[in-house]
Amino acid sequence: MAPSAPPNILLVVADDHRADVIGACGHPIVRTPTLDQLAAEGTSCTRTSIMGGLMPAVCAPSRAALLTGTHVLRADAQPRLVRGPEYQVTLPSDRPTLPEVFSRAGYETFFTGKWHHDLGTLGRAFADGEAIFHGGMCAHERVPVRSLAEIRTGAAPRVADGFSTELFCGAAEAYLRRRNRCRPFFAMVALTSPHDPRTPPPEFRKMYPEARMPLPENFRPAHPFDNGELRIRDELLAPAPRKPDIVRRAWADYCGMISHHDDRLGGLLQVLRKTGAEHHTIVVYTSDHGLALGSHGLFGKQNLYEPSLRVPLILRGPGVPRGHRCPALAYGFDLFATLTDLAGINPPPDLDSRSLVPAWRPGGSPGRDALGSLYMDVQRALTTERWKLIRYRVRELERTQLFDLATDPHELRDRADDPAVGGVRHDLEARLEAWQREIGDRWMPPSGRQPRP
Repeated sequence: MAPSAPPNILLVVADDHRADVIGACGHPIVRTPTLDQLAAEGTSCTRTSIMGGLMPAVCAPSRAALLTGTHVLRADAQPRLVRGPEYQVTLPSDRPTLPEVFSRAGYETFFTGKWHHDLGTLGRAFADGEAIFHGGMCAHERVPVRSLAEIRTGAAPRVADGFSTELFCGAAEAYLRRRNRCRPFFAMVALTSPHDPRTPPPEFRKMYPEARMPLPENFRPAHPFDNGELRIRDELLAPAPRKPDIVRRAWADYCGMISHHDDRLGGLLQVLRKTGAEHHTIVVYTSDHGLALGSHGLFGKQNLYEPSLRVPLILRGPGVPRGHRCPALAYGFDLFATLTDLAGINPPPDLDSRSLVPAWRPGGSPGRDALGSLYMDVQRALTTERWKLIRYRVRELERTQLFDLATDPHELRDRADDPAVGGVRHDLEARLEAWQREIGDRWMPPSGRQPRP
């Protein structure tokens, strides 16, 4: 049912923020008072994951899926394996993006931050934008930015003064102060934090002495086998085997980045409050993927373990239960259908996105029964409420892992060869193959089959 008046939407997407590094999610060290308050006043969707992608820059297909409400292969106008250092996703021109759907319903649309897709889609998706960085990563203190108007005229980027998070949140704050108060707004703030280079401002880095940083419970000096991406850029950010002191230093930098952008988000929400829009705005915080950072001997997001797949998803505002934790299996791109549902807007047909609103109601929908995920042509996985199966194919060598997430949430005990759960493995393998057929995955076909041309 449509609300009495359309709610505003403030969507914040972080870069590399794994789901468990928030105080409200039980992390013992990181300080995130803004996100903790959002969680207390709204709903945390605790089993939200990304689908992965066919390129090392997993952020690009993940954000494309969120914007289109489709899985990562449909979100790309030309899905293909990409191995080079420069990549973006071109979104299908015939599919309306999430901000376009809100624009057609009478909303103002605004964008600031990282745009990792084609500029044509940016121009049709948003009416306004400031401090826009077109690319995958950059130094946080030297961000090349343009306004949307400058992008439309072909002006060259300029290096702005200030830290990335301060630039982007500052642009969003300025928009909230000058926007047309007679119309609802859809504003997207796409952070580059806490992506490397992880260089938090000194006062936030000092909050995390390296010696006090805990290692992940699934820390390992090295991954036990070749997963197909052990020489990717992210994996070369720290020497192998992983040394505990270097991992602790990386975690101190990482937490400093998160605490800094949590602080700036607090300033943004304060402006939302001062402009009188707080109680009529749905605030969303999520990320494009997680990060290993020492888990399983890995450092990047180019894997299908839980620290890299799971993302935070917190919503607060009209129609969102207060102080609620939703354990339903969900994809990050389920935000598309969720936000249109909350706003009472008819979504486009043929979405892969599913609204989470029914899962919040007492006795409501349990959500998806499984989540499939993929990475390049070397890894595929299927996750159910309890079990996780990962398949690898590296230079024609195949390997399978099976984890009982109910008793082994950190994926430490591989039970793939345990005869006691042989039936579980067989069932998950069949379901994984069915999922691959359903999405048209031809890059890592089931064993014994050749890929289509």
